[in-house]
Amino acid sequence: MKKLTKAEEEIMQVLWDLGEGAVGDIRTKLAEQAGGKMPAHSTISTMMKILSEKGFVAYKAYGRTFVYRAQLSKEDYSKQSLHTLMQDYFGGSANRLVSFLVKGKDLSVEELNDLVERLEDPKNE
Repeated sequence: MKKLTKAEEEIMQVLWDLGEGAVGDIRTKLAEQAGGKMPAHSTISTMMKILSEKGFVAYKAYGRTFVYRAQLSKEDYSKQSLHTLMQDYFGGSANRLVSFLVKGKDLSVEELNDLVERLEDPKNE
């Protein structure tokens, strides 16, 4: 899987929230998140072209307007990103990743116990 840059990921977050949208829709949502600062139309158009070439988005043309939608779900991208993080920084060990989160106090004992209960639940198999 190709990686998203920070700017591409920001646009994908917007597209995942919208479901689908034209460049204008994406610009409006980004402006809302940035306190009203509207990104340039040409910048977002270029980014959408790059995302399309990378296979992250597909589009339909309606005259001169393109409506984009994500080709990869947020959940699938999250899984792939977490897997890459685990491989690159924790030697592929989920145990080392969880241990890191617990030691860094990013995961409480209660949250860890909840995860264990979910894993032990026969409904999850």
